[in-house]
Amino acid sequence: MVTPSRITLARKRRGLTLAELSGCAGVSLQSLSNYETGRTAPRPSTIRRIAEALSFPEGFFTGPEIDELPADGISWRARTKTPPRVLDSARAAGTLAAQLYDWINERFRLPEPDLPSLGKPDPETAAEMVRNRWGLGQASAPNMVHLLEAHGVRVFSLPPDSLEVDAFAVWRGSVPFVFLNTMKTVERGRFDAAHELGHLVMHGSGERSCSGPEAERQANDFASAFLMPAAAVLGHMPAGARVDQILEGKRIWKVSAMALTYRMHDLGLLTDWQYRSTCAELSARGYRTDEPQGLRKRETSQILTKVFQGLWSKGIRPGDVADQLGLTADELGNMLFGLTITVKDGDAADTRQGGRALSLVR
Repeated sequence: MVTPSRITLARKRRGLTLAELSGCAGVSLQSLSNYETGRTAPRPSTIRRIAEALSFPEGFFTGPEIDELPADGISWRARTKTPPRVLDSARAAGTLAAQLYDWINERFRLPEPDLPSLGKPDPETAAEMVRNRWGLGQASAPNMVHLLEAHGVRVFSLPPDSLEVDAFAVWRGSVPFVFLNTMKTVERGRFDAAHELGHLVMHGSGERSCSGPEAERQANDFASAFLMPAAAVLGHMPAGARVDQILEGKRIWKVSAMALTYRMHDLGLLTDWQYRSTCAELSARGYRTDEPQGLRKRETSQILTKVFQGLWSKGIRPGDVADQLGLTADELGNMLFGLTITVKDGDAADTRQGGRALSLVR
């Protein structure tokens, strides 16, 4: 029996309107509308055409009902004029990742969410409170994906076709999710992760607005304070620092040069004139859109790595998981930060698992 919501989800995932799918699949617009609303059910030959047009396995459409991630609760970190169909596609990808989470959660014990409910503090105070709760003090934040996962946030990667979306966060019931674009520099990816943490902490699960210019400003300020604690920056960076000093200093906190420049200006270490001239020089050196000689090792998921290593030791391959979820291997891989698990030739046997040691290949 075909599940209507799965047709809708697959169509949104591919960024298609009903009319466009009609043209691709050779199925009338009225029939597709009836299938998605459940008024009528497609024949096997029809669902085969729909599946081919959407590049989804036929088995996906007969799975249980799927509830999409709540649109109203999503904090989008995306361009202002990003088309709705792009956002719908990214939300659909997030919904599929949430289904993977449900599958994993049935088989593994994952960290419980540990995000404080802070009331309504300003972003600087909120960042300091979270740092203190998580025992970070004034130290540079470690791998941000690992940090979020350790405190119960479920972190997945966005697919390459969602390049217009930098990141987004959402509460699904009592479970927080963050989705990150892996096509950006490592430094900007870390900032995006901290930005989404700010939304989860300050804007809750729909209690307060999590979108709009003010919410975005608050999340940016939270990320800046979380990654670059005021006391640490004031203690390390000189007032009126030169560009070369900023480029050296950004390595301490693993942030972009522009982010550190903004933070120094915010803390009064750069005057308005110094800030503008520093930004102009950084832009001329290519730091506006890139991070020359920046970090190269992408921050990826530790939990997903361990999960798939554990599955591999039991003879369950990523392709098997994709089959159970009714997805293609590529669709599954898009959620996993591009990590693929394999066994190296000559690796020693892992006697605890009865198999061979595993390594990750990017």
